[in-house]
Amino acid sequence: MEGYKFLFNLAVILLSTKLLGLATQKIRMPQVVGALLAGLLLGPAMLGILTETDFIHNLAEVGVIVLMFCAGLETDIDELKKSGKKAFIIALIGVLVPLAGGFAVAYFFNRPGVIDSDANCSIFLQNIFIGVILTATSVSITVETLKELGKLKTRSGNAILGAAIIDDILGIIALTIITSMADSDVNVAIVLLKVAAFFVMAGIVGIIFHKLYKKWSESAERGLHRHAIVAFSFCLLLSYVAEVGFGVADITGAFLAGLIVSKTQRTQFLASKFEVLSYLFLSPVFFASIGLKVELPKMTGAIIEFAVLLVVAAILTKVIGCGLGAKLCGYQNYQSLRIGVGMISRGEVALIVASKGTQLGLLGSNFLGPVVIVVVITTIVTPILLKPVFKRGPAVLIPEGEKGFSSAYEELGKYSRGEK
Repeated sequence: MEGYKFLFNLAVILLSTKLLGLATQKIRMPQVVGALLAGLLLGPAMLGILTETDFIHNLAEVGVIVLMFCAGLETDIDELKKSGKKAFIIALIGVLVPLAGGFAVAYFFNRPGVIDSDANCSIFLQNIFIGVILTATSVSITVETLKELGKLKTRSGNAILGAAIIDDILGIIALTIITSMADSDVNVAIVLLKVAAFFVMAGIVGIIFHKLYKKWSESAERGLHRHAIVAFSFCLLLSYVAEVGFGVADITGAFLAGLIVSKTQRTQFLASKFEVLSYLFLSPVFFASIGLKVELPKMTGAIIEFAVLLVVAAILTKVIGCGLGAKLCGYQNYQSLRIGVGMISRGEVALIVASKGTQLGLLGSNFLGPVVIVVVITTIVTPILLKPVFKRGPAVLIPEGEKGFSSAYEELGKYSRGEK
């Protein structure tokens, strides 16, 4: 009967995420906060009712892929093109500042007699690697929150999405450089070449697929489910090719797939189908799985102090770095604050980077607990802070004529929040 326990796990996850989501909504916080707390409450860190299994892990991965695919569908391509250079500047400064901040905090604690490390590389590389962990951004939490608030299709939202994609690439480069110093088998030049090759490939394949899909879908009857199946298959294939073939994050492939399929007559239909799938099943599993990953070890006073300062550094460096980048690019103060806050969440990205560092001897076991705490707190804090900062400034930043199909998400959001 143990083989069927996944049914019990799913039922508990879906019910608990919804109940806590409604509870957090009552105190004027986004429902995604409740979903994150549900995983933390039920997981090994607290009650220990659930643990992350391979099934939950894989299902959560599909959940974040669908979430980013929907974000791609929702994104205004023209606006994204306009913010391309700005997004690069925001991402670059938003990587350099956390890198320096993480290194500085680690420098004062990662030494014999303060916090002993069992990593097998130099202390300098270990400290740099902790900075690399802080450069990571998990935009999936921000995307879900902005969709819930109806603010994804704003100039600030587009800037966050663009910067987050570039942030992923810069993060890959930083991770590759630091791991190449610890692992002679990693070739920086080859990795950078593969990243560039992926975007060239995605551009060529995207143009071809978009034209064929648009022609096929527009010549067929409206509302056919085959359109959604073909689009979803393309999303999964591009995600797979990105991760396995080129070493780029699968969520980047999913986001690009959404961009490619967008701007067709079937976009609103696709949006409605995937929104239901995500809201009903996949997103709760993904957000709960983040909490299930948390296993806090026994920590000394020095480790707790390090964890607190690392959390502060993680939050402030992203707000300051990305906010400064946005300000230099001409964004208003309230927009810069929105962008900085939207980039705070580290989520599963930081956990993956930390896991890689542990395997290569770049991160000592005593430092893994504080990293987990950073992930949990930044993930929970981000949606809490996003709501008040998006109340500042004009309610609508993109003219009505440019809104396109985002109204479909707004309507679905109202249904999911019980407003209709």
